[in-house]
Amino acid sequence: MMTDDVEHGDVRSLMGLHSVAAQILAAWFVCTYALLAVTTSESGGVLRELLAWALVSAAAVGLIRAAGDPLPPGWTAYMTVAGPAATALVIYTLPAEPGALQLWPLSASTAVSTYMCVRGRTIWGWMSLLAAIGVTVFWTAGTGQGTGYGLSVTLINIAPLLMATFFGLTIRPAARDIFLLREEGTERAAAEAAHRAVLDERDRQLVGLDSLVRPLLERLADPRALTDAERRACGLLEAQLRDSLRARSLAVPMVTAAARAARGRGVDVILLDDHGLDGASEEIVERIVTTVTASLDATVDGTLTIRILPPGRSSLMTVVHSAGEEIDRRVYNASGELTLAP
Repeated sequence: MMTDDVEHGDVRSLMGLHSVAAQILAAWFVCTYALLAVTTSESGGVLRELLAWALVSAAAVGLIRAAGDPLPPGWTAYMTVAGPAATALVIYTLPAEPGALQLWPLSASTAVSTYMCVRGRTIWGWMSLLAAIGVTVFWTAGTGQGTGYGLSVTLINIAPLLMATFFGLTIRPAARDIFLLREEGTERAAAEAAHRAVLDERDRQLVGLDSLVRPLLERLADPRALTDAERRACGLLEAQLRDSLRARSLAVPMVTAAARAARGRGVDVILLDDHGLDGASEEIVERIVTTVTASLDATVDGTLTIRILPPGRSSLMTVVHSAGEEIDRRVYNASGELTLAP
């Protein structure tokens, strides 16, 4: 019996039991047997027919809705007894020579048992169908029709169950391989995407670095002495490159431009990033970037140190401005809002 868990996925997804088509099929099952229960019942047996219909209908719905693989023990126990119970409820209301459609609980039991095999409960599916067959044979023997007649009208239902057993014993091992290959393919695709992202980021940074550094490198290769303006430009570029390494989360155009302008005014700007913004929402990142830009724009002298704190702290960022004896320290919480000001 195939009762081992499918480690890498639920066989229901492989069989399409989550699909709309499966739900339509289950609804068709329920409606068809409701019609048979109502139209083939004997006088006084409608309630028993409807109860039998409810038993097998609930089992059919459970086959596509019950989570887990194989079927959970509770559902397995219910489905095992639903078919024989439905058969017993109906068959003892029938005349000695019933019509073929009046034996509908047998076909319903076969359908439920068949899908129990697919859902990993092969032995229980066989037990259910054999019990339904036993109920029928016992009834035919008791009504004088003989056990041979009972076997002749019931054993035909074993054929679908044999096919379902073979199918269940072959598809479930294959399902493990299929889910494993799918998982490996997903992991490989994710690794390739991450690798491409790294290469794209590297290329982007190389393009940006080339546009920033090449003009000054070409100028440095010139034997002429640098002017004061060119020396200042070299210093500003060095500071910008340092920021891109030490404060990656703040290496955005708004902050870069504001830091360059502040340094041009003579402010000593220090940007530090301890990764507190990693994984933060866009709203928080935007709020922090706006605050940093405003702080840089408002500073005209001294030293301005802006630090993104490590993750897991109650505070996200500190902004410290020192000019002579005066020190201005501001603290921002995990939402990027000011919590401590002078």
